[in-house]
Amino acid sequence: MGIIKRFPTLWLVIIILHFHHDVSSYDHQLYLDYYKESCPLAEEIVRRQVEIAVLKDPRAAASLLRLHFHDCFVMGCDASVLLDSTSSMTSEKQAGPNLNSLRGFKVIDKIKQVLEEACPNTVSCADVLAIVARDAVVSRGGPSWPVELGRRDSLKASFNGANRFIPTPNSSLDALISNFAAQGLDTGDLVALSGSHTIGVSRCVSFKPRIYGDNLDAENDHYKRVTVFHRILRSICPQSGRDNAIVSLDLKTPGFFDNQYYRNVLESKGLLNSDNVLISQDVKGEISARVWAYASDEQLFFRSFVNSIIKMGNINVLTGEEGEIRRSCRVVNDL
Repeated sequence: MGIIKRFPTLWLVIIILHFHHDVSSYDHQLYLDYYKESCPLAEEIVRRQVEIAVLKDPRAAASLLRLHFHDCFVMGCDASVLLDSTSSMTSEKQAGPNLNSLRGFKVIDKIKQVLEEACPNTVSCADVLAIVARDAVVSRGGPSWPVELGRRDSLKASFNGANRFIPTPNSSLDALISNFAAQGLDTGDLVALSGSHTIGVSRCVSFKPRIYGDNLDAENDHYKRVTVFHRILRSICPQSGRDNAIVSLDLKTPGFFDNQYYRNVLESKGLLNSDNVLISQDVKGEISARVWAYASDEQLFFRSFVNSIIKMGNINVLTGEEGEIRRSCRVVNDL
């Protein structure tokens, strides 16, 4: 300390340099325990609200997990998907992949309300979506993982981005690979994250081409073993009408986050075309090999899913002074 006494301004310089270093090192990075001091009960509040929501409506788990996906695939994980339309901006909620399909917004509203009461202007909506995704998976018996936090919220939404970048139920394998690659995700991530379809439901309109396609009867040899499966689906979803009727993505164990999805895909019993192409359009066999591996080893699937969803949660995040912490997840603060 002698040198500090002799040169008092040196201590101030050291403090400034240290602070400057800390600020720069935090840019575009997320951290565990980010709210440890500013809102220590943040994750507990979210977990409790997710438990309540899933208890009221078991479908909520898949809906909340899906919100995180649909957010991250458009401009990054910035809660843009939660913004409502304004006179100058069309909401992502109005885009084809989301309209009359994406759910769970009121649950997020409730979580945000409780967080604002506990810690005003502190926890971002983007972080809420990331925590909610984890807790939704856990609520259905799936794996847990530490969620890195520190995201900030976007000031805008991208209607066109939602139409362009969110994979569709009838996507080909090449289209899926391209969709994921655009986000910096590889085929391993594609296969692991497709396992989200172990829970949730889909509307008939999303998979009618799969059960009434022109080539279905022409491929008798391939489909003989799934005729009963198709009859079940056709009984729920007639060729005309009932477009909004729903069917579980996994008919075997719809209420559990497990590896049954991959077993279904191996039997050509994935509900969506985008599920079955993982096998039927895999020329190299690398993707099929992963499907087989996850179908036979649930813990391997869980580990891979956790790695991939953490990776997804880091897509183009806003940090530092970027964006803002929205007080309401539906509108930017200056509205």
